[in-house]
Amino acid sequence: MKNKTDLKSLSADQLKEQLTAEKGQGQQLRFAHAISPLENPARLKANRKNVARLLTEQTRRKNEQATNPAQ
Repeated sequence: MKNKTDLKSLSADQLKEQLTAEKGQGQQLRFAHAISPLENPARLKANRKNVARLLTEQTRRKNEQATNPAQ
């Protein structure tokens, strides 16, 4: 996953696309893990953290826009 500075450089549309992709991948991982155990179950935790990072960046931008509407 990208680090904090990489997330800041993404456009709003790219951020939404990345979030959708990560959520979809997480769903696939959970389904695969329910059928048979994953080889590396730590991927589930990493996926959740990636989704959280993306949501945090999205929220930060919304808050920044609310406090600075001129920009």
